[in-house]
Amino acid sequence: MKIEDLTVALRPRTAWEAVELGTTLVRRHAGAVWKPWLLLSLPAFVLLNVLCSLIGEIWLAGLVMWWLKPVFDRIPLYVLSRAVFGHVPSTRETMRAQRGFGTRWMFAYLIWRRLSPVRSLYLPVDLLEGSAGEEARARRRALGSPVYGVGSVVLLVFAHFEMALVLGAISAVMLFVPADVIQETAARMWNVFESQQPWVQVATNALMWMATSVLEPFYVGAGFGLYLNRRTEIEAWDIEMVLRRLRKRLTQVSAPLVLLCALWSGAMHPARAQDEPFVPDASAPSTEQPRLQDRRPQSTLQEVFDERVVEDDGWQQAVKRAYEDPTVSPKRTVTQWVPKEQKPDEPPRPFEGFGKLGQWLASIGEYGLWVVAGAVLLALLVTAPKWLGWVRDMPGRRERTSDEVIREVIAEESPLPDDVPATARRLWQSGRGRDALALLYRASVEAMTQRAHVVLVPGATEAHTLRASRQLPNADEREAFARIVRVWQIAAYAHGLPDDDEFDALLTQLSQRFFWSRTGVPA
Repeated sequence: MKIEDLTVALRPRTAWEAVELGTTLVRRHAGAVWKPWLLLSLPAFVLLNVLCSLIGEIWLAGLVMWWLKPVFDRIPLYVLSRAVFGHVPSTRETMRAQRGFGTRWMFAYLIWRRLSPVRSLYLPVDLLEGSAGEEARARRRALGSPVYGVGSVVLLVFAHFEMALVLGAISAVMLFVPADVIQETAARMWNVFESQQPWVQVATNALMWMATSVLEPFYVGAGFGLYLNRRTEIEAWDIEMVLRRLRKRLTQVSAPLVLLCALWSGAMHPARAQDEPFVPDASAPSTEQPRLQDRRPQSTLQEVFDERVVEDDGWQQAVKRAYEDPTVSPKRTVTQWVPKEQKPDEPPRPFEGFGKLGQWLASIGEYGLWVVAGAVLLALLVTAPKWLGWVRDMPGRRERTSDEVIREVIAEESPLPDDVPATARRLWQSGRGRDALALLYRASVEAMTQRAHVVLVPGATEAHTLRASRQLPNADEREAFARIVRVWQIAAYAHGLPDDDEFDALLTQLSQRFFWSRTGVPA
């Protein structure tokens, strides 16, 4: 692993920014993630459903697929861990790597760590670092403790999204159902779901698998983003990257300077041919005696370079540019509320009398409200004999109104008259057009049920009666019934009545089609 090969910008991030980084990596490498995911999970889904159908427990296949999530989580983790360093593995390479990638950890992640709320964060720690024993536990504590809460919330959010996808796919079927049969369709769907037929269980398992296939790679990516951010915070990857870039720039600049200094120092030395011949000093110590010069302490930097400090503008500019790098010194703007500083007591300002006037008016208003409230209460007490009886009579009036409504409903549910056309025409001429149309509608419904040999449920709507009228033997009868239903709906809901000619034509048509006579309905 080479840090300089990272394809993401390293900087200190919040935990939620790290989650967004992980999901962004999944979107960037979607093809490399979902192709091996489908190649591995789809055959497993089909095989489990076939095996569970043989034992008659198809629902068990969905539970096993859900429990095996850590096995499939290795696929997006393998792809992201390589892609973040510049190498996007192919589908064949990813499938081949699943034979041994993290297999020694799968027993733990399928038993006691299966329900861990931070599974997506601990998977990179164990599968990528390869630690074991106490070292692995220490790494999990160091990397996971500060973001344990965020990791738990991420799991909760993705679980709710997964359930929302499943329920949304089931509810989407109702979008294609006509409004007049939506209640019947919903009741039938519920009955089919309760029956737990094999195809229903397979469809439910398929919906759960599709929802998992859509969201699980993003969940693993979110945990991988948290893992990268925690490694950056603990091991200071961002600072190391800046220092490496700085060293690279300085190395490129210093190489020509070193060469120039070497050439300059060679030009300053005199030629060896002009040197004086070496004459040994008789007083010099012999080589057999220990050399005292070797026992002297080494020269310090101050003795060699003196105490003068040479200002190097190039070095200062390089350091300044390094600190200006946003990855080294990130900046952000934080806005917060701060209390105002209390000003010291100021001398009284002019026009102070206006303040006292305002206080005086406020006092008058406050006490004035109490006076008004008392006056209103006193007036109510004085006039109580006049309005108290009226208040007491109100419940009785409401009861009488209810009786009138009940009598009206009972009247509407009374038996049909013997001569329906004459009664309807009399109601129409007296100005009760809505009652006349209601009578025609009731009589038409009763005639339709007898001629079509159908039984309507209590409280049947106009839509139910129209569907039942399809069983009428004559097309003219079906047309006449549809016409009275349409006219009645306009009168009942849109408050629109036909004119006299239309009413006469409708009455004549219904009398002919349903054979109404003076002896009863129908004839």
